[in-house]
Amino acid sequence: MNLLDRMIAKQFLFSTFVLLGCLYAIILVVDLSLNFDDYYDIARRLSAAGADERVGVVRTGAMTAAIFWDLWWPRLFQLFNYMIGVVMVGGMGFTCAQMVKHRELVAMLAGGISLRRVARPIVICALGVTLLQTVNREWIVPDLAPRLARERRHAGSLTLGVVNMPLTADARGRLFYAREADLDAGELRGVRVWERDAQGLMERRILAERAVWAEGAWRLEGGVAEEVRTEGERSVLGRPTPIERYETDLDPTVLRLRRYEGFGNNLSTAQLTELIERYRAEPNPPRDRIGALERIRMGRISVSVCNILTLLLCLPFFLRREPANMLVQSIYASPVALVAMVGVVIGVSTTLPGIPTAVGVFLPAVLLVPAMLAAVTSIRT
Repeated sequence: MNLLDRMIAKQFLFSTFVLLGCLYAIILVVDLSLNFDDYYDIARRLSAAGADERVGVVRTGAMTAAIFWDLWWPRLFQLFNYMIGVVMVGGMGFTCAQMVKHRELVAMLAGGISLRRVARPIVICALGVTLLQTVNREWIVPDLAPRLARERRHAGSLTLGVVNMPLTADARGRLFYAREADLDAGELRGVRVWERDAQGLMERRILAERAVWAEGAWRLEGGVAEEVRTEGERSVLGRPTPIERYETDLDPTVLRLRRYEGFGNNLSTAQLTELIERYRAEPNPPRDRIGALERIRMGRISVSVCNILTLLLCLPFFLRREPANMLVQSIYASPVALVAMVGVVIGVSTTLPGIPTAVGVFLPAVLLVPAMLAAVTSIRT
């Protein structure tokens, strides 16, 4: 990169991340102002009041700030993935506005430099920021998934802790239930397993007070198995027999993935792929779940591509051969960027009849390409 490229790249990155920081600050201030009472109540329950009332208030206030930050700092990484597209468009607008204000574009044209040449460092930096988004999405956010799944009432705790595990089927169609599940420790309590035949009727029932994952299977404590046989029109449980070990593909990792399935955007592509393959291996694969996870997995690529296309689509509004009012140009560009980004969100989250998911999520990108080419070639230089 020459001096001109470095100057433009520096201004673009500075504008982008300052705008991102401003949006972060607005979100944090709004949430704290609206929900301060909730955070304060949590802090008051967690902190021990001192003998001096003034010290107790100070301690509670510090605890309130710590709880608020503990809840929100993981969410900032999550918000980065959602906001970076619009933030890059804004950063590009501010960069070009500064160059127009100081007549730098006029000087470049006078020196024989094309305006399309000015766009090169902006696009390169946008690709770098998109790569940073990918790293954040694939490695950082999945590690923070337990924190991101927390609600406000869980602020101050690392994970959701011991939770109830609803009915969950393994690859062989056996139903698992646990009254309490501590997946971080690989432990289940109040375990119930129902083995079913091809018609879905129960063949055997397994009960255990506690189960611990060890050596590729659940080690049962107090486990018993009861055969189910049919006598006439009713089912009868056989004599309980002890059982100490039970093999299944539902290990703590798979259970954790399914637990966070409702937060699919917090899972990495590798985790989504593993979860999809697990569902496909079941006797009756849940096609709706597989389609939703597939849409999230493939939609990530489409969104990243569309972010770059939207940036290029809005670029001609700000790369002007003659000085112009950038506020007016921003007003012109805003509906274009808004329609493009809303269209991308709808396109990657909507199922189109007769179109495979892997193809449908890329329709927004296909539609944006001709619009982008028309916009870029319209730049007067």
